[in-house]
Amino acid sequence: MPKLLFSKIRFYEIKDLMPNMKRPRRIDIVLNRKRRKKDIQCLKVQKIHAETYPSNLSSQTDHKLHLTLENLLKDKKHLAAFRSFLKSEFSEENIEFWLACEAFRSTVSPDDLRQKAEEIYQEFIQPTACREVNVDHHVREKIKKSLEKPSLSCFDEAQKHIYLLMERDSCPRFLHSDAYLSLKRKSRTLWYV
Repeated sequence: MPKLLFSKIRFYEIKDLMPNMKRPRRIDIVLNRKRRKKDIQCLKVQKIHAETYPSNLSSQTDHKLHLTLENLLKDKKHLAAFRSFLKSEFSEENIEFWLACEAFRSTVSPDDLRQKAEEIYQEFIQPTACREVNVDHHVREKIKKSLEKPSLSCFDEAQKHIYLLMERDSCPRFLHSDAYLSLKRKSRTLWYV
């Protein structure tokens, strides 16, 4: 097979076809190599630091990676951000129902218990409720029967169902939302006076 040789004319034609391509300059290559060496040195220092102080690093990563719905509901800032996120997705009735059930559990007086149970049922459980939560028909009927003699546990099954729904659906979307990411950035920022 004959070898194909490019003449100078042919080479310039090819070069003219690609006018927007930039060739890397030698200085850029040298600087990139220096940056890589610095990055490798920084990684070595971080690794040594992590081996020396493992508890400090693990607590930071645990907080970042393992923010569960339970922890989210305990922290006021995260709860407020989660609430506003659910409002933006038109599903705030889930968190409102869960919080109403938590407040219901702390009720002491039997008269207050009956009144609060009726309010929760009318607001969240009743089929024509304005903020109806998504619970099974059987759960709805059990709650309706338990309203005759309400106990502190009459909403437990529905509350557990809503909690699992938020844990599987809303919470993961919240953790990837701009609302949570901006909250995380704000908590990382240190302000010095």
